[in-house]
Amino acid sequence: MTRASDTQGGPVTLSKEGLPDWLGPVAHAAETVEPLQLSRFLPPADGAGRQSAVLILFGEGELGPELLLMERSGSLRSHAGQPSFPGGALDADDGDPLAEGPLRAALREAEEETGLDPGGVQLFGVLPKLYIPVSSFVVTPVLGWWREPSPVGVVDPNETARVFTVPVADLTDPANRATTVHPSGYQGPAFLVASALVWGFTAGVIDRLLHYAGWELPWDRDRKVTLDWRS
Repeated sequence: MTRASDTQGGPVTLSKEGLPDWLGPVAHAAETVEPLQLSRFLPPADGAGRQSAVLILFGEGELGPELLLMERSGSLRSHAGQPSFPGGALDADDGDPLAEGPLRAALREAEEETGLDPGGVQLFGVLPKLYIPVSSFVVTPVLGWWREPSPVGVVDPNETARVFTVPVADLTDPANRATTVHPSGYQGPAFLVASALVWGFTAGVIDRLLHYAGWELPWDRDRKVTLDWRS
């Protein structure tokens, strides 16, 4: 289990010890999924791209298993206004980007963006690195169990507009699922939950996690929503 001091120089490790049974399928998916099963956008072979990490944090709420998400500030240069996982770029002090660097970055960024206490988080898995072409980020998704929940909220309005949790049951509900249509022509999975349209990279990862964890329910892929879905 990680502790708060771990993000300040101590070791940060993965552990599946004591995970709730319902997280077992997610941990198994993390160990077995192949990069192309998650996304067709993989890191450039020449090593280009900015190394980053996101924290996919599962907790237990009043309505059962839930996922921590945030909405990025509308003033940010990249992915402004989008719901996302907490996360950001690796720092030089994070260490090896192929080892514990992404773990440390995911915890640090989550703390800075949401006020999360990293001491209550148990990291238990890492998904293959993925690529976001529009921002040139090479992203390592880090999986965590919110063993000891702590208060969360907006720390810096210049970075974060909202912090919220979404029940996994809402994410698997076919009534909340759709295919988003971007002005560029891009189409991908989307979730209409917690008064938010979750799309793009975040929705793609959630979609694949639900699928490979065996939680996905049949949904209407022909139901289309645009990014101005509220209008």
